[in-house]
Amino acid sequence: MRITPRRTRLVVTTALAAVVGLASPAWAAGSSTTVTATPQSTQVGATVQLTATVDCPGDPTGGLGVTFFDNNVEFTTMDVNANGQVSIPRTFSTPGTHTIIASYNGNTQCDHSDNSTTVQVTSAPTPPDPTPGFCLLACGGLINFSVGDINNSTNIYKHG
Repeated sequence: MRITPRRTRLVVTTALAAVVGLASPAWAAGSSTTVTATPQSTQVGATVQLTATVDCPGDPTGGLGVTFFDNNVEFTTMDVNANGQVSIPRTFSTPGTHTIIASYNGNTQCDHSDNSTTVQVTSAPTPPDPTPGFCLLACGGLINFSVGDINNSTNIYKHG
């Protein structure tokens, strides 16, 4: 039987796959991830606290942690703490519905899992127009008032 270079690659590839298979850990346990946003409704520029919790019979720490996405755009990856949680503040610069996905990347003990929630972001309110009359001139308009440090000292002298 003659071995051709093509068959040699097949044998080497098969052997490499067997070694990698032997070096891989036993099956990882299933996990579940939940993500919450507090509050779920906010204004542009306000802070929302995002918290992802990984539940797994094994240890969810290590590995690549949790990756967060906002409308399918990745914005950070963070490690899971000993309680299986990741918490991060987030501000939004655009109004609308933001779908937040927390994707646990798994490790040797826990499989990958993900979850999503939505945050409704509204535009910041615009201040009302100034009322006509005195306030138009005095309240940040043509006339500015400032009060400095005013000290009033009274000295009483007795003649005696």
